[in-house]
Amino acid sequence: MPRGTKGEVDLVGYDGEPLAFVEVRTRTAREDQAALPELIVTAEKQHVMARTVRRFVMERHVKECPMRFDVVAIEEVAGQSPVVRLHKAAFYPQM
Repeated sequence: MPRGTKGEVDLVGYDGEPLAFVEVRTRTAREDQAALPELIVTAEKQHVMARTVRRFVMERHVKECPMRFDVVAIEEVAGQSPVVRLHKAAFYPQM
């Protein structure tokens, strides 16, 4: 899990050729809560994640390859199995 001064990336791995950086967000669903967990990945969070990834790539001398930013959203509802959604290429921060 790469960490920057203020940021971190939850998962990193190759998905074929692209190197995927994954943000995982979990929310316990309640009737009064309309926001989906994937909507919590704000522009500010995307910026911090991109900065952390730049540092990770530089420090580890990662060879040039396609990169992708994904979001895994996990919704938990009491008494039910969690709902998991993977959003590949969820956002494209400026690198």
